[in-house]
Amino acid sequence: MNSIKCKRYFISDAHLGSQAFAYNDRERELKLVKFLDSIKAEASDIYFLGDIFDFWYEYNHYVPKGCVRLLGKMAELSDSGIRLHFFIGNHDLWTFGYLEKEIGMKIYGAYSIEEFDGKKFFLSHGDMVGYRPFSVRLMQKTFHNKAIQWLYSLIHPSISMAFGFRWSKSNRLTKHTQESAQYLGEENEYLVQFAKDTLKQDSSIDFFIFGHRHVMLDLMLRDKKRVVYLGDWIDKFSYGVWDGKEFRLECLEQ
Repeated sequence: MNSIKCKRYFISDAHLGSQAFAYNDRERELKLVKFLDSIKAEASDIYFLGDIFDFWYEYNHYVPKGCVRLLGKMAELSDSGIRLHFFIGNHDLWTFGYLEKEIGMKIYGAYSIEEFDGKKFFLSHGDMVGYRPFSVRLMQKTFHNKAIQWLYSLIHPSISMAFGFRWSKSNRLTKHTQESAQYLGEENEYLVQFAKDTLKQDSSIDFFIFGHRHVMLDLMLRDKKRVVYLGDWIDKFSYGVWDGKEFRLECLEQ
């Protein structure tokens, strides 16, 4: 790989396909595709930290309609030698081989701890770590259950996909509005508290990188440890970049 390709990029929460946002879905997809194209000359790795798709469920011979421009660009980048990493989110956790085999992505579950250039990174979408109410943990256990996933696969895609997108829209409009995507303060952010608790057990972690909250945050903790929320690709069009020496949280120039 060309030595100039030394940067690692981090993106989350595009929610492509969502019916809950006023912003044109095709425009957001094209923005993301254009951005990915702009970084291909310098990126060694791209980390998609969850909820890139608003709903994603793969059948043996069927993949969700739409997002073909993004999927095509992902495949092109992978074929060019850029390593793609996909962390499942709470909206796009049902990947069963397509992204791995056809696109060439590496898929991750709740979290992964990686070391880059002598720095240790805790990477996660953020929905499966830290404090979660019992109702949320029960729902997550249900969605991750293999038997339930198999039963859902027996439903005709025209019905199951329509239901999935309607459920996602309802969930967004009733529980996770953009108004709720506000920074709650250091003591009230459960992912910040999770990072602090984790550092008590493993002080070697330098960066905690999360999606999920739709908030842009770069918070310094003790001993120069940092918690980063990546924002989203709904109205912020934000991303993180590690250049081998520094981590920056940036926004796409509009």
